[in-house]
Parts: sequence; structure tokens; C-alpha cells
Amino acid sequence: MRTALLICCAFSLQAQSTSFEGHPALSLTNDKLQLTVLKQGTSIAAISLVADPKHLSPLWDPIRMAREAGEPNIFGTGMGHFLCVDGFGPTSPEEAKAGLPGHGEAHERQWDVTEQSKNTIAFSTALPLVQEHITRTFRLVDGEQVVSVETHLTSDVAFDRPVFWAEHATIGSPFLEPGVTVINMSAQQAKTRPYEVGPGGLPHRLPSGQDFTWPMAPALAGGTLDMRSTPATPNSGDHTTSLMDPSRSVVFVTALNPKKRLLLGYVFKRAEYPWTQSWEFYPPNGKLARGLEFSTLPFDVPRRQAMTENALFGTPEYRWLPAKSTVESHYLMFLTEVPAGFLNVDDVRFENGRIVIEDHAAGKRFALVSSQTL
Repeated sequence: MRTALLICCAFSLQAQSTSFEGHPALSLTNDKLQLTVLKQGTSIAAISLVADPKHLSPLWDPIRMAREAGEPNIFGTGMGHFLCVDGFGPTSPEEAKAGLPGHGEAHERQWDVTEQSKNTIAFSTALPLVQEHITRTFRLVDGEQVVSVETHLTSDVAFDRPVFWAEHATIGSPFLEPGVTVINMSAQQAKTRPYEVGPGGLPHRLPSGQDFTWPMAPALAGGTLDMRSTPATPNSGDHTTSLMDPSRSVVFVTALNPKKRLLLGYVFKRAEYPWTQSWEFYPPNGKLARGLEFSTLPFDVPRRQAMTENALFGTPEYRWLPAKSTVESHYLMFLTEVPAGFLNVDDVRFENGRIVIEDHAAGKRFALVSSQTL
């Protein structure tokens, strides 16, 4: 009996096959976190605290939100935190004719599971249209509230090439709450996305193509808007990009719901992802979404446009992948409760095996242990 119980308990700590909104997935769990990763695209569909009886995930679930609103899902297969490689944005007419999907091949591919153990899930897939292949590994450590995500992208061609890569992390309701949820990042120069006014879509709060200093953006109605805040009365759609602080080698982006005392965050190397995009989808029905998209380029645009523009604020809009070589990326994702009265994230640092998180105005500071490093 005791042997059977031990075997059962050990098996329960393995990555488990499951499904999420009808999509095959794997669930990785330690004593602190539960992580659900889709086999399609290795999208992170959900993350929650084991101790939370409601298992609230901050990540965007457009299928559930459309179902709750009694509306069709207009966002296709994108959900949660999905990977955009090699490409971020729409294709050219020639690329579309050749079968290349928008946002690259990776998010549409069914990946092979190459490792499935107590604390690790590893995947791989080929990207035949762009002649690359890619591996992706998710790791948890017992007793820690941090997920390590490591990706290797390999070129199968004999020439150097620019690649376009985004970690399309997106949060959604009910974690993304009007007038409550706050976004923070270690950013400086920023820009509103250029657009043309046309019929349909949500109204804009921001003017087209205007530079600003994060977090205060110019408002169409005059004055400025604090881009950290979620509007109390949602009815808008906008998109901005922010250049991550060049004085820092490690940067961050976070989303905090102080009412729920729940904080989602990412820590990553500025050299790998110099840009963070904020895509805002704030319909009046309250089914909100906001991107925290750290990437190699400032906006999701066709690769030809990105190469023609070449750079923004003196920073390239692409990353080089040398001939027959591999480049990698590595970021840490964390989910935690925050102390009572913690209202804003002023800084996140990785130091001495800890992720240190600070709210200067409240005079509050706490740390998460992380044996996993960048």
C-alpha cells in the first residue's frame, strides 16, 4: 500500500496530459504554481497559484471571454502567452501566397514533446517555410514561484539572416480589471502606433505615431494619459511600444491587480528583447485584453517594412541569426501574491538568487527565491 501511494504521488508530480479550451496541453505543477502549455505553438495558456482555490490565471483566454459574452471568438488560435517566430506581424502578399502565416510559423505548429519529467517540459519543431528549427524548455523548481523558459532557434540555411521574434504575453479579464490593474516596465522612450482613422473598431485614446516618455502618453482629448493604468470606463483600442532601459542588462514588465493582491511578471535580457509592446483591447463589455509583448521589434509589421525602417530610437528592429547557427533566449516568469497595501511596481531586480520587487511609494519590498537564472 505504501509503495503504491509513493508511486501515485510521484506520478502526480509529472507533467500531465490535459486539454485547455479543447486544445491538447501539458500541465506542469510544483508546490507553488500550476502551468498549462499547449502543444500547438507551446503557448502558455494558463498559470495559477496552487494555493488559490479559484486557480485564477492572469493570462488572456479569448475563447472563454467570447463564450461569456455570447460573441464569436475573433482572435483565432492566439491566447495567453504565445510565441511569434520567425515573424511578428502580417505577411507580404508574396509570403501569404507561399503559405507563410502572420506572426510566423511557430504558433501554428504542433510541437513534439522531447522531455516530460517532474519539473520540466521540453518541445521541438521544424519551421519548414523559413528553414529553421526551434526548441523550447519550461522548468519549475520545487518551493519556487518562478518559471524558466529557454528557447533555441537554429538556422538551416548557409547565410546570415535577420529574424523577428516576440513573446506575445497577453493578460485578460477578470485579472485585467477596469480602474484596478496596473502595468509597469523598465522603459524610457516610447511611441504610439501610427494608424489611419477608418470605420469600425474601438475608439482611440491616443494620437497616431507620437513619441513620448513612458508612462505618460499624449491623449487625443488633450493632456496626458498614464499608460500604467487600466481605464475605469473601457471603450478604446490602442497600441504603443516602449524601448527598454538601455542602462540595464536585465529588464522587466509586470501586471498587478492590487485588489486581488496578485502579480504576474517577466524578467528578461534587454539585449534579447529591447522592446515591449502594449496592445490594448478595452471593449465596453469589460472583456479586456492587454499585451505585454517583449520583442525584437517595436511593432508587429511585415518583415520588409521592419528592414526598410531598420531602427527606431537608434535601436534595430530585428535580430541576426548567423548561417547554420543557433541563437537563444531565456526569460523568467513569476506569479505571486503581494503584501497588503502593495499598489505599484517601481522596480524588479534579479540579484543573488532572488527576484526583488519594490513599491517605493508604499515603502514595501519583497523577494522571490529563484535558483534559476538568466
